[in-house]
Amino acid sequence: MKATKEAALLMSSLSIYQDILKRTVPKAYFDLLCAADKPVLEFTRAWGQFFALLCDRGYADSLAKCLTEAALFDENAFSKAAAAGREKTLPSEVISAVRRDISAIVRISALSPDKILDDYLYRDELGAVANSLPRWKVGIPVKEFTDEDTAIDCLSDHYRQNGCGMFARYRAFIWRDKGIEPVVHPDPISISSLKGYDIPRSLVVNNTLAFLNGIQCNNCLLYGDRGTGKSSTIKAILNEYYTRGLRMVEMPKDRLSEFPILVDRIASSPLKFIIFIDDLSFSNDDNSYAQLKAVLEGGLAARPDNTLIYATSNRRHLIKENFADRAGDELHRNDSIQENLSLSDRFGLSVNFSKPDKEEYLDIVLSLAKEKNLNVSMDELVSDAEQWAIARGGRSPRCARQFIAVTEAKLRNVE
Repeated sequence: MKATKEAALLMSSLSIYQDILKRTVPKAYFDLLCAADKPVLEFTRAWGQFFALLCDRGYADSLAKCLTEAALFDENAFSKAAAAGREKTLPSEVISAVRRDISAIVRISALSPDKILDDYLYRDELGAVANSLPRWKVGIPVKEFTDEDTAIDCLSDHYRQNGCGMFARYRAFIWRDKGIEPVVHPDPISISSLKGYDIPRSLVVNNTLAFLNGIQCNNCLLYGDRGTGKSSTIKAILNEYYTRGLRMVEMPKDRLSEFPILVDRIASSPLKFIIFIDDLSFSNDDNSYAQLKAVLEGGLAARPDNTLIYATSNRRHLIKENFADRAGDELHRNDSIQENLSLSDRFGLSVNFSKPDKEEYLDIVLSLAKEKNLNVSMDELVSDAEQWAIARGGRSPRCARQFIAVTEAKLRNVE
C-alpha cells in the first residue's frame, strides 16, 4: 500500500483524537490525502487549499507541529480524564486507543510533500506543474509527541497542569449564550505598565496568589472613581499569572442567573478561574442583585474551589439609592436598607481605587513619560498634563495615559 493511501486510512480511523479532523488544517490535509487517486484538477485544488491554510495558520515550516499541536489541545475522553487526574481509571482499551492514535498522528505528520506527489495516481499528467507546486516542511512534533514510548505520560502531565481543549489554548473567555467563548486576542496590558496605586493593587495580587497557591482567599470588589485602573488591574493579573494555570471568564451582570451553569463547566478543571464582572451596579428595583448575593454566599450552587469572583464598580454600595427610597412607607425600611448594603459586604475583599490628587497624578504622568523616553522638559510636561486633566473634568490614570499618548504622537510626528 502506498504511504499516502495508508496515511489517509490512519487519519480516517482515528478514534480518541478523531475530533482533530474537525479543525481546519488537519481536515484540509486529510482531503489532500484522499485526493491521491482523484483527477488532476481535484488533486491540485486540494493541494493549493491545504497549503494556503497551512500558511495562514503559520505552520508552513512544520506540518508535524501543526498536527500534533491540534491533538495536544484536543478535548476527548483521555484528555478530560487526565486533566481531572483520573486517567488511571480509564479502561485499558481506551489507553490502547490513545497509544494507537498517537503513533498514527506522528506517522501521518512525517509524510513529505514529495512523497505525496510520487504516490499520486496521475503523476505523469501533472507534467511541469508538479515541480511548481509549493512545498511545506515536515518539521518536528511538539515535545509531548516526540517519544511515542513516553507520550501518554507526557500528555497526562500536560493535561493535569494546563487542562485541555480551549482552556489549554486560551487564557481569556466570555460567557455568551450559555456557553464559554474564547477571547482570541485579549488585552495585553501588564502589571508593570500600570502606574500608581501600588498598595490597593498589591492587595488584589496577593489575594490572587493565595488563590493560585491553594490558600484561603476572597471574592474581590474593586470600587472607586472611573479611569483609576480597576478593570486594567484584573486583566493585567490574568496576563501575569496565566502561565501558572489562571484563566478568566467575563460574565455580564444580566447573566448571573446562569452562574451555576458556568461553574458546572469548569468545576472539574485543574485550572483556576476568575469570574470577572465589570462595571457592577444595580438600580433599586433590579432584583438581579439577589442572584449575585446567592452566588457570593448562601446559594445551593456553591462556588467551587477553583473559582473566584472579581468585580469592578464605580460605587462602594452597589445598589443605587436616593432620599425618596429611604423615606418610603415600608414598615421595616431599615431592614431593606441593610439588605441592600449587605451585597458589597459579601465580597470578602473590597479595594478602593480613588481619584489621585495632583501630586499622584503628576507622578503617574512622569512615570509614563520616562517609560516612553519622551524628550520633553518636566515643566512643560507638568503644565500640559494639568491643562489636559482640567479640560477632561478630573485627574485619573486613564487621563494620564491619554495625555502621554497624544504627547508621544506629537513628538514622534515632529521627529
